[in-house]
Amino acid sequence: MIIETRDLNQARKLIEENFKKKNQVIVKAQNPEFNRKILENKKVDILLSPELTEKDKLKERGSGLNEVLCKIAAKNKTVIGIDLKEILKTKGKERAILLSRLIQNIKLCKRTATEIKIFPEKYNKKDLFSLLLTLGASTNQAKKAIEA
Repeated sequence: MIIETRDLNQARKLIEENFKKKNQVIVKAQNPEFNRKILENKKVDILLSPELTEKDKLKERGSGLNEVLCKIAAKNKTVIGIDLKEILKTKGKERAILLSRLIQNIKLCKRTATEIKIFPEKYNKKDLFSLLLTLGASTNQAKKAIEA
């Protein structure tokens, strides 16, 4: 189950419920403050699609992550999820911007040793592996991202 609420208190309740049921806790990224609070929670397994939450600034790409958030995620063993459906839904310039944000996030995750994972896993593993390598992931990082 993916938690998609924007309310932090409701998200915390749903995280607790799923954690008690031993379910995998997946939270869809929202705004930067929400994402930080979610990453600081050790019960969250995956933060999904942080690249969709921020707008680009004049001189920098708003990818939804920074080095501090990645270090928090690595410390708490939270995985950064990439939603392949969102990439496939976009077209043209929007897709190019989304892929550039993903490249930035993958570089940040590689630098801070934060794990990444691709959703859904129904696609060919070789294609997903190639996609991650193309976006700048290391071979080790790409192997871990496509493992079940």
